[in-house]
Amino acid sequence: MNPRTRARLLVAVIAGVAAAIAVGAAVIQGRADHDPGEAPPLELNAASGALRAAEAAFERGDRRVAREQFEAFLARNPGSVEAAVGAAIAAWPDGTIERLRELAEEHPARGVVRLHLGLALFSAGKRDEAVQEWREAEGRDPDTPAAIRAEDLLHPDMAPGRPFFYPASDRLADGVALQRAGRPVSALRAFERALAADPDSLEAQVAVAVARFDKDEPAQAFSMLGPLAGEHPEAEIVRYHLGLLLLWIRALDEAEEQLSRASQGAGPYARLAQDLLARVEEIRTRNT
Repeated sequence: MNPRTRARLLVAVIAGVAAAIAVGAAVIQGRADHDPGEAPPLELNAASGALRAAEAAFERGDRRVAREQFEAFLARNPGSVEAAVGAAIAAWPDGTIERLRELAEEHPARGVVRLHLGLALFSAGKRDEAVQEWREAEGRDPDTPAAIRAEDLLHPDMAPGRPFFYPASDRLADGVALQRAGRPVSALRAFERALAADPDSLEAQVAVAVARFDKDEPAQAFSMLGPLAGEHPEAEIVRYHLGLLLLWIRALDEAEEQLSRASQGAGPYARLAQDLLARVEEIRTRNT
């Protein structure tokens, strides 16, 4: 990927990042505050087209068709945990929680089961039990989109998902791809390997710091990025990502300061910072 193409792609993501930061908590809270008895959402992230079609039917409100499709897939693939979860949720409320509890016993380390069991418990008004299941999803299956979604539900005050590292070169492409695939543990390991191969690489150091971001312990990332900002006060890549992470935890004033400093340069991160900075006021307004 040439530098010009990369810059265009990076700029293109800014609007989406800003929107996620601005409205993410409202979306999550809206899910959390839905009417008791309402069917829980489905968030399978399935690779199979048939499962995606069944999930789409569920999202359209056609739970009967969704259930039939999930059960048909399950009949052909009896080992599919995702299909079993989908069938259980689509059957709501008939035996949903009981079936998901059975699946949790059969597959105790599968985050997708724990996530949906938590969602079902939440829909049934059992908040404390739901929180416990989401914590199980985080702890038992951390390298999955289900764990990231569980983390979102446990931290509705922060933006959804995790912040991504935005590279200036292709050397860190493996870690970047893993981040976008919802595999944060594998992404961190890939970035750490890159740093081990080139300990003086500021880009790799920033990538590792960003990948260490965890909503339960955001200090893991900031404790690395903060010193890097002190050591490289004019480095746009550091200031930009520090500002991005501060936006993620909704520290808007501090984020604005870091993005302003990043925007003073002439490189690609300065342009990214300028674009994101222009939306901070919108984010601030939506959060009030």
